[in-house]
Amino acid sequence: MIVVAGEALIDLVPQGPGALADLKPALGGGPFNTAVALGRLGSPTAFCSRTSSDAFGDALLDGLRRAGVDVSGVQRGPEPTTLAVATLDASGSAAYSFYVDGTADRLFTAPATLPADTRAVSFGTCSLVLEPGASAYEELLRTAAGQGLFTALDPNVRAGLIPDADAYRARFKSWLPSVSLLKLSAEDAEWLGGTPGEWLAAGPSAVVVTQGGDGLTVHTRDGAQYSVPGEEVEVVDTIGAGDTVNAALLHGLSAQDALSPRALAALGPDGWQRLLRFAARAAAITCSRGGAEPPYAAELGEL
Repeated sequence: MIVVAGEALIDLVPQGPGALADLKPALGGGPFNTAVALGRLGSPTAFCSRTSSDAFGDALLDGLRRAGVDVSGVQRGPEPTTLAVATLDASGSAAYSFYVDGTADRLFTAPATLPADTRAVSFGTCSLVLEPGASAYEELLRTAAGQGLFTALDPNVRAGLIPDADAYRARFKSWLPSVSLLKLSAEDAEWLGGTPGEWLAAGPSAVVVTQGGDGLTVHTRDGAQYSVPGEEVEVVDTIGAGDTVNAALLHGLSAQDALSPRALAALGPDGWQRLLRFAARAAAITCSRGGAEPPYAAELGEL
């Protein structure tokens, strides 16, 4: 079981470029997208979050169930669902503004236990910013790491939600000793500061940096670095691409029985390049269709 911890929200997805494009509601949120992608790839997956009891909250849980994700651990509350409004530029790249005050996912509390067969827990995005839930997710991250579980972190920085950038950067560094796999975009890396080497020294066994259409690079604890190019695709938008990469990496590591720091270190160039190519293919498919629509296993072929 891979547990994905974090927010589920409604993306208002523009149907064209520009600020005044028509908006279509879609299920979303970085952790939600990651969980759906894992379910579609066939990995046993559970979602750990708090969602509204409103109609949007019901729709989010239905979307997880359709992907085969276990939602028995999701907390519910009467507060409204978070909204994220996307704006696309001419290349299909998305920027976001958020409506988060008083929403249900902010009131998440850390569960007493995780499913007994949990092998990995994935964290990221708004859930690690918005209090009081952020402290609860942070508690869960440290607890999972302390229990010897594989932990994955994608900060997926939304700068507009971060009131104190320096405080967040310091908090990010404090998470690293509890992280097995750090995945982040080149833009996130630039905003956070530091280098893969510095982050690896703080705790993770591997750091994967995504570079959009230019592909992915992994940096490992032993100083190795492996890269693959991006897959050629006609981009509709980039919504959910990074979340799909998260899921593909976790699914691929699970398939190779590599959800541990020791196994991660033993992957070697062939294992890493095969995994990165798989993630690049998955992200390309997501970019080829509107909104966060990650691929199914049958669309990707073998790892």
